Amino acid sequence: MDYIEKVLEKVKELARKLIEALLGPEAEPEPELIPIPVDDRSRHR
Repeated sequence: MDYIEKVLEKVKELARKLIEALLGPEAEPEPELIPIPVDDRSRHR
């Protein structure tokens, strides 16, 4: 029974490393929105 627990622990460790390798160690931050200039002068007429 102890052997099975050791194997499961190794599998969990490998799965965690695989997920980190695929997704990266940190989640990438969302890109910032770029403000789009609006020509307000046409509305004032």
